[in-house]
Amino acid sequence: MRPKPLDGIRVLDLTRLLPGPVATLHLADLGADVIKIEDPLVGDYARTLGKGEGEDSAYFRMINRNKRGLRLDLKRPEGVDIFLRLARDADVVVESFRPGVADRLGIGYEAVRAVNPRVAYCSISGYGQDGPYRHLAGHDLNYLGYAGVLDQIGPAGGDPAIPNFQVADLLGGALTAAMGILAAVVEALRTGQGRHVDVSMTDSVLAHAYFAMLRVNEAGHSAPRGTDLLSGGLPCYAVYRTADGRHMAVAALEPKFWKTCCEVLGRPDLGVRHWVAGDEAAAVKAELAALFATRTRDEWVERFAGADCCVTPVLSPEEALANEQIQARGLVAEADGLTQFAPPLKFSEFDFAVHRSAPKVGQHSAEILLEAGFDPADIARLQAAGTL
Repeated sequence: MRPKPLDGIRVLDLTRLLPGPVATLHLADLGADVIKIEDPLVGDYARTLGKGEGEDSAYFRMINRNKRGLRLDLKRPEGVDIFLRLARDADVVVESFRPGVADRLGIGYEAVRAVNPRVAYCSISGYGQDGPYRHLAGHDLNYLGYAGVLDQIGPAGGDPAIPNFQVADLLGGALTAAMGILAAVVEALRTGQGRHVDVSMTDSVLAHAYFAMLRVNEAGHSAPRGTDLLSGGLPCYAVYRTADGRHMAVAALEPKFWKTCCEVLGRPDLGVRHWVAGDEAAAVKAELAALFATRTRDEWVERFAGADCCVTPVLSPEEALANEQIQARGLVAEADGLTQFAPPLKFSEFDFAVHRSAPKVGQHSAEILLEAGFDPADIARLQAAGTL
């Protein structure tokens, strides 16, 4: 049996809520030893968000599996000393404080680099470690707003729509952070020198807004909401309501797909009206809307079955979980009394498993300190004093 992809990589995780914990979740699922460090008084706010079991919410349990838990008071000198001692042997440190807080606590990049020059130290924040907004509070919706992305989400003539998918938190705070961390770890393994990885969730969203930037480059301004090529402006790339109030997603961008789509709809004459714009696009969309409204979603699914043209049903989350393709990929896992997601990456000779439930507050404190060489009597004293 081969080791897991990230076996032997140790991560000190100081993050809370969604972005950082999901970044370290991906690392933990791939074999990294992730130590979740929480304040003795407050801890991770995610523990109490939403309906939970006992003290821990389902939200917390889903994104903190396969991690160990350490309770540590970083406002006490002894707590800082313990952290730096653990950091000496860590490969990664991840924090999501406001810029400057980690430095004031004595656990910032320079302090950690002084004891471990090969560390990959990642700071996740809404706006980055510099710039006039660096100290501002914010959440996903704020970052989407500042990145100009929220302006582009929603129907033509309507208000911006709030997606039930935290784009900035997950694209920026989680995936971008994980990418930066792994790049820094690879370099450290090669050179012995670490990096400070500065992740701004606002930057990460804006840096992926390629189609909005394409329009800015070509026309000098962005398209109005719901009218750009891939946001509703094209009849061949749109969502249509069906007779039962459900929807079909039409993404027939290529001429061959559009031709087939129109044939299945019984309107082959529309095949020549593909990448149309303006009033003609509105007219074709109206014709397709009328056609899709004549049958239920599942009836359309049956009619399009076997037609290679990128026309598919819009599923609910529950339907997606039960979908045959999702099931075949093994993306859904039942663990800890919850329906969870397996990692979205598949590796050869690696079978994902939830081998550890999300930790209780400080569940592994003594175990972690014993591994670091602390005396059992000192551990008991630190626990009694409230440092652990």
